[in-house]
Amino acid sequence: MNVFNAARERGQEQVFRFWEELSPASRQKLTAQLERVDWDMIEAFGRPVPPRGEISPIGGLSAEEIARNRTLYAACGRKLIREGKLACVLLAGGQGTRLGFDGPKGAFDIGVTRPLYIFERIFDGLLHVARECGVSVPLYIMTSEKNDAQTRAFLMEHGFFGYPASAVRFFVQDMAPAVDLGGKLLLEEKDSLALSPNGNGGWYSSLLRAGIADPSVEWYNVFGVDNVLQRPADPVFLGATAAGGYPCGAKVVKKTDAHERVGVLCLEDGKPSVVEYYELSEEMATASEGGELLYRYGVILNYLFRTDALGAASGEYPVHIAKKKVPYLDEQGRKVLPQTENACKFETLILDLVRQMGSCLPFEVERGREFAPVKNKTGTDSVETARALLTENGVLI
Repeated sequence: MNVFNAARERGQEQVFRFWEELSPASRQKLTAQLERVDWDMIEAFGRPVPPRGEISPIGGLSAEEIARNRTLYAACGRKLIREGKLACVLLAGGQGTRLGFDGPKGAFDIGVTRPLYIFERIFDGLLHVARECGVSVPLYIMTSEKNDAQTRAFLMEHGFFGYPASAVRFFVQDMAPAVDLGGKLLLEEKDSLALSPNGNGGWYSSLLRAGIADPSVEWYNVFGVDNVLQRPADPVFLGATAAGGYPCGAKVVKKTDAHERVGVLCLEDGKPSVVEYYELSEEMATASEGGELLYRYGVILNYLFRTDALGAASGEYPVHIAKKKVPYLDEQGRKVLPQTENACKFETLILDLVRQMGSCLPFEVERGREFAPVKNKTGTDSVETARALLTENGVLI
């Protein structure tokens, strides 16, 4: 089925509104975008959101248990790394807009007395593992269409902060079109759909589509760019997950209190799942046993996935729909910059991929040593708090 028929059968003829005005190159551009549209995702618009299943606590490895078995886990993890079984995936498609920075978030300078970039902190962690294991762990960096060129240029300009360039590969996250509140695809330009990244749950499909995945890799360590205390390629984490026979692992921290605004790793109908703080009832949020919250494991966006389990997953992840303000062209071809939410964006989330794995090891880490997110310019999880935590960990800022 060609793109014209596919769009018309779904009542989306408006995307061809300016077709007669387009040059051959512009027609080709729009056609190529329409060929990549996931119509199943778009048709999720308007469907009722299924209710959550039965939520229950999940057992995991406490920090104390990890400390007791650190030597064993580290040896197992280092062996896998030396054998080339681990690769890292850095989710770096975001911009630094909320930090007041016009550029890739990873290129933000968090230093005070010297330049210290968020990307630099990631590479520092990888260099530490390379020295420990004697090999450089392959790093795949997922960018977005908006920041890919800037990210590549920035990291090349800074020599990948001492990490071997040959160990680093880039791929661009797949995009998903936005629709108006009636479910109609929006145009950003006469020859272009209004597109946005399809969510961090699309990392594996995007990597495969890029054609750069190494078939010898047995484990992927996937993590976000904005945690400046992130420990990528952690041999202890890898060893514990692999030795336990788990297809998936998640680094977690203990919640600071029952109502901390953080996603909680738990079980849903017997499968690992991440439940948002607002989805827990008051009774569940405050439930405790032996002085510990039952729902205490807050996720920090650092996961391990076994490749064979990823290949076996159905890929039919829930589609999350969020209302946003999306610039678009009106029927006369004029650009509209909406002041209120006018559209819906579609995303898949990595937390749904965790559920597809069937089981997951919660691996508890010390918050003050491994969790310093930079999400805001000031206040909670900000540049200020991250700088303080870096200083506490002996990092010169």
